[in-house]
Amino acid sequence: MTTLYKIDGSGLVPVKRSSLANEAMLQGWVAKDPSIVGLDVLVIGREVTIENGGRIDILAIDREGDLSIIELKRDRTPREVIAQVLDYASWVAGLTTKDVHEIANRKLNGSLTDAFKERFETSLPETLNGNHNMVIVASEFDASSERIVKYLANVHGVAINTAFFTIFEENGQQLLATDWLMDQQQVVERSESKKKAPWTGYYYVNAGDDTNVRWWEDMRQFGFIAAGYGRFYSQRLEQLSAGDPVYVYQKGQGYVGFGIVRSPSVMAKDFVLSDGRSLSEVHLRQPNILHDPDDPEIADYVVGVEWKKTVPIADAKTFSGVFANQNVVCKLTHPATLDFLATEFGSVDADE
Repeated sequence: MTTLYKIDGSGLVPVKRSSLANEAMLQGWVAKDPSIVGLDVLVIGREVTIENGGRIDILAIDREGDLSIIELKRDRTPREVIAQVLDYASWVAGLTTKDVHEIANRKLNGSLTDAFKERFETSLPETLNGNHNMVIVASEFDASSERIVKYLANVHGVAINTAFFTIFEENGQQLLATDWLMDQQQVVERSESKKKAPWTGYYYVNAGDDTNVRWWEDMRQFGFIAAGYGRFYSQRLEQLSAGDPVYVYQKGQGYVGFGIVRSPSVMAKDFVLSDGRSLSEVHLRQPNILHDPDDPEIADYVVGVEWKKTVPIADAKTFSGVFANQNVVCKLTHPATLDFLATEFGSVDADE
C-alpha cells in the first residue's frame, strides 16, 4: 500500500487517502501520458474493438515495435479484468505488422511511421508485434487476484503486471501516486527470454546524453555512465556489477561505446574516478550531473567503466533493425546487433 507523508516542523504527517470522482478520467490521463504509470510507449489507439466486440482501453507500441495492452479496472472485479485482458492478448497475439499499421493509421488519423519517428526519434521497426505485454491499471487488487497475476508472470512467463494508482487529498487538492505490483522490466524480460536468444552476458545501456544534465563526452573522458532524476531510472544501474561488459547506446543516434564495468552504482557525489579524484575535482563539460547531490531520490547515480572503444555521438554506429530499448539498462540478446557491435567496437573475446 502506498503511503504519502507531509513533512512539517513536528515530523511526518500522513496525507489522507481519497478517491477519484470518476475513474474513467484516469484512462484519459494514461492515454495522454503513459509515463505516469512508468511506460515509455506510443499510444496507437483507444477503445480498440476486437472481433468478439470487446474493446481494449488503450493499445500502445514501444520502441522495439512490441504492443502493450493497457486496461483499467474501473467498475469490474479484479478477476474479471484479468480474464478480459487475457482475452484481448489472445487477439493481439495474432495481429500482423500490416494489422498494426491499419489500426494505428485509423486511430491516429495519420501515419504510424511518422508518429513513431516523432515519439522515439528513430525509425519504426520493419516487423511489429514480435511480443506483447499486458498492464492492468487499478486502485487496488484483492490478494487472490494479485496471486494470479504473479503466478502468470513468475511461473509461466506471461508479460502481465498491475500498475496501482493511489489518490491523496491535501487542502482540497488531489494528488496521484503510482506503483507496480512487480518490476515491469523484469516481467517483460522474463517473457522475452522464452522467445529470444540466450543471454551472452552483455548489457545494453542508454548513454542518456542531455545537454542540461550529463554529456557523453564527459562519460567518455572520465570513464562512467550515469542516470538520474528519479529512482525509476537510476536504480536500473544497480543491475551492473564490476566485470560486466556493456555496449552503450544514445537514443535516436546509435551505439557509441563498449567497455567493462569498473565499479558499481553510487551517487554522483560519491563516485571516484580511476585516478582517485571525484567528479567535483575535474573539469566537466556539464557539471550539472552533480545536481541535488544529497537527495537520493533525484540525484544522478554513476557507474565506473573502463572503456575499450568509444566514438562521439556524431559517429554513432547503427543499422536498420538494430536493437534499441527505452530502459536505462537491460540484457542484450539480439544476435544481429551483437555481431554488428563486436565488429564495430570489439568484444570480450576479442579483448582477451
